[in-house]
Amino acid sequence: MFTGLVEDLGTVVSVDRDGEGAVLTVASRLAPQIGEGDSVAVNGVCLTATAIEGDRFGFDVMLESLRRSSLGEIAEGSKVNLELALRADARLGGHIMQGHVDGVGTVAGLADDGFARVVTIEAASPELLRYVVEKGSIAVDGVSLTVSRVDDTSFDVSLIPETLERTNLGATTVGRTINLEVDVVAKYVEKLMGGVRA
Repeated sequence: MFTGLVEDLGTVVSVDRDGEGAVLTVASRLAPQIGEGDSVAVNGVCLTATAIEGDRFGFDVMLESLRRSSLGEIAEGSKVNLELALRADARLGGHIMQGHVDGVGTVAGLADDGFARVVTIEAASPELLRYVVEKGSIAVDGVSLTVSRVDDTSFDVSLIPETLERTNLGATTVGRTINLEVDVVAKYVEKLMGGVRA
């Protein structure tokens, strides 16, 4: 489980793809805290660390993850948001996240609003927006954010300077593909309500 509070901005050292998946290697100051088999959120995607050496660690990324997330387009030199799995004795500072990306979106607009930056995101699958509510939480590239506006095709999030500095969202551009994870509670409620008979 994760909270969407990014702990480091890592750098993709290499991406080795073949027809069966990819091996992703990332450099980060978090490496000494990671053991083989640990879960790490990479741009919001929960991956299992498979190799650690110095300040680098690797992941096997299966085809499902490459298809469903922006990791399918990741390139050497890319900056990625990193978060270690939540410990049971830690504060839940963001919101409950699983690292199971529901789909992707595209940055459709950027606008300054005082010291904040408003990012407009169009969901590749508009059906995801039924789980998005104004003032609710959403994970964007693994960052826990509050929705400030939503309509039938897009939503806005507002980023404070701390988020702009500490995550890869500070350097985002219009047209960029980003990972989206909606509130898991909303999905469970919908499924349960669908099973209720009048």
